[in-house]
Amino acid sequence: MSTAPAGNRSGRSVSRQVLADHVYEELLASLMDGRLEPGTAVSIDGTARDLDVSPTPVREALARLEHTGMVRRVALKGYRVAPLFTREDFAELMEARLAIEPVNARLACERMTPGQLAELEEAVSDLKKAPRGPSFAEYRDYLEADERFHRLIAEHTGNQFMVSAYSALGGQVQRFRLFGGVGITDAEYAISEHQAVLDALEAGDPDAAAEAMAEHVRRVRGRAIADAPAD
Repeated sequence: MSTAPAGNRSGRSVSRQVLADHVYEELLASLMDGRLEPGTAVSIDGTARDLDVSPTPVREALARLEHTGMVRRVALKGYRVAPLFTREDFAELMEARLAIEPVNARLACERMTPGQLAELEEAVSDLKKAPRGPSFAEYRDYLEADERFHRLIAEHTGNQFMVSAYSALGGQVQRFRLFGGVGITDAEYAISEHQAVLDALEAGDPDAAAEAMAEHVRRVRGRAIADAPAD
C-alpha cells in the first residue's frame, strides 16, 4: 500500500474525510487486485501503521467497505475479506437491482432536467474513454463512471427512499471484483447498454427508459453469473 496524505502523524492538518477516503481507496485497490485475499484478516492497527494514519480513518473506511460486502466484521475478531460473490449471490443481487433500478429510470425520466441529462451524458462519455486494463489503477475510472451513471439516475428520481434502496445494494463493486487481473471484459456491451438507457432518457420516454435499464441489468446478470465462481 502507498502512504497516506500527510495527516496527524506528520503534524500536518488533513481533514478526517480526506484521510478516510484515501484509506478506503487504498484498501479497495488491494481488494480488487487480490492483494487482500478472501478470508484474510484486515488489521485496523496494522493498516494504520502501513498507511501512516491513525486507526480512526481505517475504521471508517472498513465500515464503508462492509456496506459494499467487500469485507465482513466478525464479532470479537475484527474484519475479514469477504469471499467472492458466487453465481447464486449475483443472481440474488441482480434480482434486487431489477426490482429497483428500472423504477429509478422511469421516475428519473419523468423528472429529468437538461442539466441532469448533461450529467448522465458526461458519465457515459467518461465510461467510453476510461482505461480498462487488468489492475484496479487502470480500471478505477471505468468503475467510477459506471457507478456514477447508476447513482445519478437514483438521485434524479427525487425520492430519498429510492436513493437509499439503491445505495443499500452496494453499487457495482462486486461485479468489478471479478475483473482484477483480467481487466474489463464486457466494456463494449456495457457501454452500449448504458447508451440505450441514456437515449431513452433523452427521448423523454419513461417506459423505454425502464425497459432499457431492465435489459441492462438482465444482461449484466448473465455475464456476472458466467464469470463468477461456482457455488
